[in-house]
Amino acid sequence: MNVVEERQGASGRLEMLDVVRTKRATRLGVYNDVRPVKLSVIMAAFNEEKTIGEAIAGVLAVRAPFEVELVVVDDGSTDSTLAVAQSFDDPRLKVLAHPACLGKGASVLDGARVATGTHVLIFDADLEYAAEDIPSLVEPVLRRDASIVYGVRLRGSRTVFPSLKFALGSKVTTMFANVVFNSWLSDMHTCLKLMPLSLFRELSLSEAGFGLDTEITGEILRRGIRPYEVACAYHGRSVADGKKISARDGLECLKLVLQVRLRGRIKDDRSAGEHLRVVEGYAEREPGAEPVAVGS
Repeated sequence: MNVVEERQGASGRLEMLDVVRTKRATRLGVYNDVRPVKLSVIMAAFNEEKTIGEAIAGVLAVRAPFEVELVVVDDGSTDSTLAVAQSFDDPRLKVLAHPACLGKGASVLDGARVATGTHVLIFDADLEYAAEDIPSLVEPVLRRDASIVYGVRLRGSRTVFPSLKFALGSKVTTMFANVVFNSWLSDMHTCLKLMPLSLFRELSLSEAGFGLDTEITGEILRRGIRPYEVACAYHGRSVADGKKISARDGLECLKLVLQVRLRGRIKDDRSAGEHLRVVEGYAEREPGAEPVAVGS
């Protein structure tokens, strides 16, 4: 076989692989985006002056074959969190500020409203997660294997859990959601949730606090969508270090899972061949609830 024939054979195999991936994507309901991926990272922050600088620098330092923008939403911090965020001079960074603490959920929703990417990723400002994992979360999207990707915290694999209470609580609530939605998620409460921005904006989301994390997953599962999971690093904080989740949040999670399930199932008919809509602008909030832009 000469060089020309070898190249033709290789080209044929690549075309066949592309067809197989397209068929698989269609079967899995992948939201295939024909545009280059642009990732909008949403970072909500409340009194994180000790860590937010490093968190922002880490995201902006990501080097990958896709564009990244970072939207930081300061949720009425009383320390220098906002000042630290404003100190960065980078055109990829947008900084919003709430005049008072409205909750993490409200911050994420406001960040998503001003995002301009094809996909959105939620990322914390407390350094529990590593920005170095962002490319591995986007990789299945670039391969067209998936469009909704969760970074899963696996015990014994680049992870530190602060206590049995937090680890067990996450497992119990995840299993409860699996039973309710007939799914098999490994880590419902991971912060790292990546999905098309257009899909995120279509979800029925209203939780202003930590419950938004549960509501997002419930809304995805009731559409029959099952997230693609990749392992991620995790270095959990203790309450003494500033962790804000409590047992009460766990109970609220169980309640919210049932509430979302009672909204009924939604059949999602979109296939891999459908283009993502280009969303211009963003939905207006109720009067008086607009975030205030303080930097870019």
